[in-house]
Amino acid sequence: MRIPRSTAVATAVAVVAGALVSVASPAAGATDRPTPGPQAAAVARAEAAMASHAAQLGVTERQSSSVRDVVTDADGSRHVRFDRSYAGLPVLGGDLVVHLGPDGSYRGADRAASTDLAVPSTTPSVPKEAAAAQANGELVRAVPGRTTVQQGAQPQLVVDARSGKPRLAWQTTASGTDYLGNPVARTVLTDARTGARIDAWDGLETAAGDGASLYGGTVPLETTASGSTFQLKDPTRGNTYTGDAANKTDLCFGSICFSRAPATLFTDADNHWGTGANTDRATAAVDAQYGTNTTWDYYKNVHGRSGIAGDGKGSYNRVHYGSNYNNAFWQDSCFCMTYGDGDGSTFGPLVSLDVAGHEMSHGVTSRSAKLNYSGESGGLNEATSDIMGTLVEWYAANASDPGDYLIGEEIVQPGFGKPALRFMDQPSRDTKSADCWSSSVGNLDVHYSSGVANHFAYLLAEGSGAKVVNGVSYNSPTCNGSTVGGIGRDALGKVWYRALTVYMTSTTNYSGARTATLKAATDLFGAGSAEYAAVAAAWSAVNVS
Repeated sequence: MRIPRSTAVATAVAVVAGALVSVASPAAGATDRPTPGPQAAAVARAEAAMASHAAQLGVTERQSSSVRDVVTDADGSRHVRFDRSYAGLPVLGGDLVVHLGPDGSYRGADRAASTDLAVPSTTPSVPKEAAAAQANGELVRAVPGRTTVQQGAQPQLVVDARSGKPRLAWQTTASGTDYLGNPVARTVLTDARTGARIDAWDGLETAAGDGASLYGGTVPLETTASGSTFQLKDPTRGNTYTGDAANKTDLCFGSICFSRAPATLFTDADNHWGTGANTDRATAAVDAQYGTNTTWDYYKNVHGRSGIAGDGKGSYNRVHYGSNYNNAFWQDSCFCMTYGDGDGSTFGPLVSLDVAGHEMSHGVTSRSAKLNYSGESGGLNEATSDIMGTLVEWYAANASDPGDYLIGEEIVQPGFGKPALRFMDQPSRDTKSADCWSSSVGNLDVHYSSGVANHFAYLLAEGSGAKVVNGVSYNSPTCNGSTVGGIGRDALGKVWYRALTVYMTSTTNYSGARTATLKAATDLFGAGSAEYAAVAAAWSAVNVS
């Protein structure tokens, strides 16, 4: 999600711009987590399929792979997603999904890179110190105002296979603080043979008792009894909990962060949390925990996913982060969400329901397609969180925060100047986002290039033209002058989720997203279905063909 301007790292994603925390990503060739039960057989069959189709899939002896995710369909078909390394180096764009039938037979594969992953040499010509200096300079240029750069950035050798011929590269995350003292960071790819800058991206890849919340009224909460008190920890949802960051921030050196905001678990004597006013520190915690619970329920009850990683394990929330901090972000390293209180003029506390759904959906993306946070893939990453966060809000059916196609409408204050952060029916209403695809869309900030997919999603759910939905007026034009009919939010969610978790890869662009969603619509509804035709029409309506 986004507000003015953001800096970033690959493993943390912000709801709005302006705050970053850097986290080290596990190497693509790292040891797999144990794969229990029937999935072990699926992984073994997928590995055997990769070996038997090695030439077709560009698999060689110098590569190794690790399992990121396994999706199982109702009929027993499985889709096994791998990360790959080359000569022990992580490969950006090396991810590959193997599709197996109910009987375990090989049905095909989707891969991010269409070429062999080999590079002429794994010995860099450019020293890592030069890569670190380039990243530090990039951070200073990217963040408005005075930036203090933390020393000690640690470049990592990788193979960049995201587009064209694979090349050896240094991946460096530079971090520091902005003029307000908030953490900022930027990840930079440097050609390890020539020293040229390849790419850079933002990284705060930048939510039974009851509680009185800021935005959702009085909401139910599952808590944990501890002696004579209660803990704001939900044993029914993987022990997800919420803690107080005490207005502290993290301290980062390069890709290593040290928490100065460890989030002290909220406790309460009577299991009635918050007052509904921002003066009670537990009130924002109520919103954050409620957002986590609702997002968990949406993914589980609608898509059959238990928890963000699909493993039944909970995440946690930190509220009251920093001082007047106008942001919220998801971090893979801590598997957690962090929420600022806002400055009271531009934003209020960033703990609204659609923000929570947005942030946790970044976690789902990181455990599935892992869309690169730059170019068109970055726009799709942000759009995924906007789309799924919106669907979480609709799923909640909360009269105090009714479903809509506005992003962040609860948190904006008069100083922001607009009624929401983003508008899915006509993204350009924010004056920066793209309504329609063009060859230059990938050059936009990811929070603005996301507009193309957000527009597609609105059109697919509601159709084109002027209308009132749930009391809110919308007017969604098409880019090709067509008239598009919607197929509803339920179908939108099912198509997008399946495309994300089964067919998209880290390098998927808008054309690839069209292909992935059409495959998903075929799986769900049939190739000749009205839903398939609607997906095709909605993409054409935003100039994606």
